[in-house]
Parts: sequence; C-alpha cells; structure tokens
Amino acid sequence: MQAVLALEDGRLFRGKAYGSPVERVGEVVFNTSLTGYQEIFTDPSYAGQIVVLTNPHIGNYGTTPSDGESSKPYIEGLAVREFSPISSNWRSTEVADEYLERNGVPVIAEIDTRAVVRHLRANGVMRGVISTNIGDIDALVAKARAHKKMDGTDLASVVSTKQSYTWDSAEPKNETGDALLPDSDANASSEPMHVVAYDFGIKQNILRMLARENCKVTVVPAKTPAADVLAMNPDGVFFSNGPGDPEPLDYAQQNIRDLQGKTPMFGICLGHQLFGLALGGKTYKLKFGHHGGNHPIKNLDTGKVEITSQNHNFNVDPKSLPDDVAVTHVNLNDDTLAGLKHKTDPMFSVQYHPEASPGPHDSHYLFRDFRKMMEEWKK
Repeated sequence: MQAVLALEDGRLFRGKAYGSPVERVGEVVFNTSLTGYQEIFTDPSYAGQIVVLTNPHIGNYGTTPSDGESSKPYIEGLAVREFSPISSNWRSTEVADEYLERNGVPVIAEIDTRAVVRHLRANGVMRGVISTNIGDIDALVAKARAHKKMDGTDLASVVSTKQSYTWDSAEPKNETGDALLPDSDANASSEPMHVVAYDFGIKQNILRMLARENCKVTVVPAKTPAADVLAMNPDGVFFSNGPGDPEPLDYAQQNIRDLQGKTPMFGICLGHQLFGLALGGKTYKLKFGHHGGNHPIKNLDTGKVEITSQNHNFNVDPKSLPDDVAVTHVNLNDDTLAGLKHKTDPMFSVQYHPEASPGPHDSHYLFRDFRKMMEEWKK
C-alpha cells in the first residue's frame, strides 16, 4: 500500500505504508538515536508528533514489553528509511510492524529520511500528515495547515495519570533476571526517601532510577495542588518530562512556587522549563528541537562533558532568569541552556533525560545528587 507524508509547506514524501492504515496529523520532528526505537514510540513527550528516525534500519530487533517507557505508543506516526517486517532478537515478543498496527500508529517507509531532516533543519519543524489516501494531496496539505500548533498547547494534562499510584521497586529486572541498571551508591541499608513525582508524561525508567536510589515514589496527576503534595510529607518532589508548550501550564508553575523552599525539587525536560518559568524566566520554541541520544552537554560546575539523551521543542532563555538562579549546564551544539539551580533554595533541573533508556548513562549522577540534596535537607 502506498503512503505519503505531506508537510504544511506543500513538500511531499512518497513511500510505502506499514503499521496501522490510518491517517494521522502532527508536528514532524526528527530523532538521531541509533537504538531505542520502542522507547521513542512509548515516550509520552512525543504526544502530538510524527517522528522521523535518522537511523536507516528500524524494527530489526522487534519489540518487547520490557522496553516500553509507558503502556502504549504516544507518537502520532513514524517515518523511516527501511522498516523491517521481521525481527531478529530472542527478546522480541512482537515485530514492530504488528506492534504499531495493533496500537493504531501509521508508518511510512522507503522515503528519503535524510531529505526530510535537511528540509526540517532548514525550515524548522512543521505540521504534517501521514496518509494512505494519496488521491487528493491538496486536501492533505490543507489538513496539515489547519492542525493546531503545539505552541500554546497543554498536552501534559492529557497524557498525565488520572489517579495517584505508588512505585517502589516495580520492574527492577528484565525477563532473564538481570538488573536493568547498574547498582546505585544508595543500598538497601540506606534510609528510604519518599519522593512525590508530578506526572506530565513520566517515563518508567525515571521511576526505576529513583527506586535505585532507595526512593519510594508516589506519582501524582499533573494538576495536583502543592498543598496536597506537602500533606504527603515528601522528602523531595520530582517534576517529570512531558509534551507540549510549558507556558500554558499555569497550575504547574504555581505549584513550583508554592513548594519552593519547603522541600527539595528536581525537574527534567518539561519540568526544567516549568522551573525556569516559575522562577521568573521565559521560554521559547526551538527551530527544530533537540531529539536524540548523542547531544553533548557541558557541566559548568565540573567542566565535564556528558553525552545525553534529549527530546524537547522548547527551551528556557538564560538571559531572562533572575540573579538568584544559576546556569549549571550548557548544550555544546548550540549553546542553549541545559541546566539550572536556585542559589539558595534546594532545587535544580536539566533540559535532558538523565535516566536515558537506552543509554547514554553519563548523567545518572543527577539522581544521586537529588538523593544527597534530600539527605542534607533532613538534617
């Protein structure tokens, strides 16, 4: 079956259809990761987006429930160069084509993904449509142009959990019994910490990482009032990644201000952007975002460079931050802000995924830093 990826500026990419034969509209972004396509499919931060993968071979190792970052795919659609109809991996329980078809995600393959990426880099991310209805291209382009932009859209409350739940040591091992992550400095004899995590689209490996630091995690919906969180008597509060524009999330920004100085706080990605806004800064949309597992970040405190996993479309403007906020990390690709901390209150955040699953693991230390901050606060 033939398919087409139609962008809002009229650029077309024709290929073959895989996955579900449905029509989907979304903002088209590209990801440069070499592995981990299932983690990308199931990352709630990709809600509302069609993802172009630059690695030319996708689907080779199939899918398995152990690799999911949530219970289902959140991408609107997938565009790849070659999409394998079979899997060659003893861990695979379902080929990628069947997995995406079962979950209602369309795939267009056998297109020039390098040309797509070059087009997006030159012109910026734009809305697009994946469809097998290739008879009326003008209608598809019009549909892309009419689709609501991500700017000003609150998607976090859409993907967030509807009810609170507890995570302490769930899924610490894979099906062979091997540990998914290296052991932390925190061991079973250390004092357990209670962390309340705001779910704006939280990934399961974040929960695993917190559990590795001997934390019992209570995950709460995005709009949970700060007063309710404080009533849980947490040792710290975590603000997760998530999709969409951080600016319309007034409720989250107010919660951060209400919690500031009352408990240690750690934020990543969307959580980081919300920290910036709550502290008096401003955010802006990047031309084509940061999506991939190979982004170099410099830690300004240590001088070390970390290779990081990233997935975001918005960024905090460092020039807008007040004097009581310090920049801690910088993206070496484009000098954008990648981390901040408050100079007096116990709170810090980063604009990338330190829990990266799969790798790189350069930034795992941030979870240990969060635990140390909670320990210091309790003294």
